[in-house]
Amino acid sequence: MWNAVLCILIIGGFFILRAVLATVFFFYLLPEGDRCPNCDAVTLRVQSRGWNFMLPKFRTSWCTECGWEGLLRGGPLTPAVPVSELTKHGKS
Repeated sequence: MWNAVLCILIIGGFFILRAVLATVFFFYLLPEGDRCPNCDAVTLRVQSRGWNFMLPKFRTSWCTECGWEGLLRGGPLTPAVPVSELTKHGKS
């Protein structure tokens, strides 16, 4: 009986260890910041009730250039372009 309990504890421990290591690996695999992992363009933050509730430390994003959508880790954000720069019409 003791051998069966010991075997279940060892196999269960390896299963839990594998799940923890895979979670840490995939956490560091996600890119930081607000840049698209495919085309390096600035992404837009998207409200996703499910993902934002389950994983609040991640950022649900969508790329307007290539259409990529997914999760990003928190990190440095690209500074926004001032409105005065956007409204210049060839003035130098």
